[in-house]
Order: sequence, then structure tokens, then C-alpha cells
Amino acid sequence: MSKTLVRGARILGGEVRDVLIDGETIEAVGSGLDAAGATVVEAVGQILLPGLVDLHTHLREPGREDSETVLTGTKAAAVGGFTAVHAMANTFPVADTAGVVEQVWRLGRESGYCDVQPVGAVTVGLEGKHLAELGAMHDSAAGVRVFSDDGKCVDDAVIMRRALEYVKAFDGVIAQHAQEPRLTEGAQMNEGVVSAELGLGGWPAVAEESIIARDVLLAAHVGSRVHICHLSTAGSVELVRWAKSKGWNVTAEVTPHHLLLTDELVRSYNPVYKVNPPLRTEADVLALRAALADGTIDCVATDHAPHPHEDKDCEWAAAAMGMVGLETALSVVQETMVETGLLDWAGVADRMSLRPARIGRLEGHGRPVSAGEPANLTLVDPAYRGAVDPAGFASRSRNTPYEGRELPGRVTHTFLRGRATVVDGNLA
Repeated sequence: MSKTLVRGARILGGEVRDVLIDGETIEAVGSGLDAAGATVVEAVGQILLPGLVDLHTHLREPGREDSETVLTGTKAAAVGGFTAVHAMANTFPVADTAGVVEQVWRLGRESGYCDVQPVGAVTVGLEGKHLAELGAMHDSAAGVRVFSDDGKCVDDAVIMRRALEYVKAFDGVIAQHAQEPRLTEGAQMNEGVVSAELGLGGWPAVAEESIIARDVLLAAHVGSRVHICHLSTAGSVELVRWAKSKGWNVTAEVTPHHLLLTDELVRSYNPVYKVNPPLRTEADVLALRAALADGTIDCVATDHAPHPHEDKDCEWAAAAMGMVGLETALSVVQETMVETGLLDWAGVADRMSLRPARIGRLEGHGRPVSAGEPANLTLVDPAYRGAVDPAGFASRSRNTPYEGRELPGRVTHTFLRGRATVVDGNLA
């Protein structure tokens, strides 16, 4: 592989340095670096981060290739600055066997735009009744370490306990979609003032918080790892903060859309704002931002949920839940966390690369921008401002809540083990 010299970038938003990439590795970081024959990327004014890692991506393949494929999803990931994504298990067939997770893993290797780490289902068919082949998925070529029935909650406490006990043997983690099903029957949006005024079925905060309370207690009892998916309420923040104060092995993620958008947007009845968990209140949004800033929430995860237009271009009650997020995640974090002074760029690297890679036990990602490290890197122009145009998305789906909205920042280059997957904002 040829050499690449990234010249004049601010490493993690700090000192200006040159970074020399040789093959798959960072060869040197310093000033005035030169390499005969190297491809030069002029990066003055830009921020160099370790490649972003997403713990929560829906790639839809196998089974729903009309909304996304591993190829289109990893292209979207690369454009968003991601070098690794965790592919959720709610595919058709469900990723509940070694065969299916290996299929997804191999499709990721073939795509070449980012690493794909399959997430295995906790229960057979996501039905919550019997544990899936957790050990076989871990021992497979895919080496699964994260298990989740995301899209559904593992609501049976005995099943959840058994899953936590099982994955403890190989340092796995159960990622819980915290939603008490009986409390959310018929729910269409956040339960509160807006739902009452609109007459839409409410999704109460306690439906999330009650499951989190139970599961952190179970994780402590078993001595295992639990990860809370897409945490969305101020009460959930307090529960995770309490669990961490006890020294329990609990981690949590927040989505970009829960850091920015509120349930007031549902007044438009535009199904693009329909998501699970639902958009919450302004008070919840501010609590989530503060918790991400102080480390109570460990990381940002996109919950990239692509849907074809017919599943969103319909009346609210019939619309599917979910939003695409890979290509806009970093911009939303810049607006909500960096430009508000809650995080610096080193903090963004920690929350969007280092910590998610550590939770997923993902080798080679979330590493320092230093000599000898894998060249998984993202270059960002923070001064850029532009309106979101889904027509230009690499994702196969267009269900973004940000269409026409001006967001800051733009990924100009993404490098996966030294190979440019994005150059000047375009797929290589």
C-alpha cells in the first residue's frame, strides 16, 4: 500500500501535527514530516479523530435489503466517519445462530467500507422465551461479544439473568432495549403534555426506567456486564449514575436524535419523528447532554434504522419507528455537545470511538492517534455548515429527521487501516 501524509491537522482538536500513514499503520506523528511519493492530504483547520465506532446499527441484511444492505450501510458509515459498526440482530432470519452472524460478518468483510461486528440475538427469534446459541455465536468466525434483542425488550427477568450468567464466561455483554411491554401497548410517542393534547398513546418514562432498574440489579447480582441501549430519559440517567456509583459493570448509550430533538416535533404528525424510544422532553434532552458530558452515559450510538419510503410516507399510526443516523451523527454531536461547550474534540473521540470500542471489545479500533497504531482515522472540517440533503445519502433509505436542517461539520476523509474509504467528502 502507498503512503499517505495528513498535513497540518489538529489531533483530537489540540496540537497541529502531520500524520504519516504507511500501509495499515500510523508510521509517525510530528511536525514537518515528509514522505517521498506519499499522497498528501492538506488538513489545515481540520480535526483528526480515531475512526468512529457505532455500537448500534441496523444494516437490515439479510431479509430487508429494500431498506438497507451491508454494502450500502457501510458506505453510509464511512461517509459519517465510522470505521466499525455493530450490526443488530433483528434481521430476517434473526441473527440467533452462528451461521447468520457469520454471514453478516463475511458480507462486512466483502464490503470493505468499514468493519462490521455482528450483534447476536439474546433469545431465539427475538421471542424472549429461550436463549439463543450465545456460545456458538461467540465461538464462530464472527467472534460475537455483544448480544441484544434490540427492537424488543428481554422482559422476562429469569431469561435476562440466564443470559447475563452465560455471557460472563467469555466477557460478553447483554445490550438491553429497555421497554416494559405492558406499559407501552399501543404507544405512539412520549407520554406527557404533548401526547395528551394530540390524543396519541403515550410511552411513559417509567417503562424504560423500570427495566433499567431491574437489569442493573441483575447485573450486579450475577457479576456480569449489561449495556443500556438508546437511553432516553432523565430518570434513566439517575439510575445508571446510581449503578455506576456502586461499582457495577453498567454502561449506556445515547442517540444523536435524543440529544437534539424533542416530542414537540410530533405536533407536525410527520412520521419521520416516530422512533423507539420516542423523542422525549426538553428537560430529558438537557439531562442526556449533561450525562454524556460527565461520563454517566458512556457513548453515542446512532441506532441507524433505515426504512423504505412506503413505511414512513403514511399516516402516523401506521408508520414504522426509526431514523437513519450514520451520516449525520457527528454533526449532531458537534452541535449539541461541542458548540455548547459540554465536550471538546478529545471528549468526542472518547465517546464516539474509544468507549464504544471498549464496550464491544473491538480490537484495533478506538485507539490513540499515535505511531504504531492502526490507521483507522477520521478527518473532520468543523467550520463547514450545510443543509442536510437525504438525496445525497449513501444509505439506501432517506428517513432522516434533519432534512433541510443546517448542521455543522463535515467528514472529509475516512481511513480504514490506512486505505481511504472517503476522500473530500465522497466515497473513494
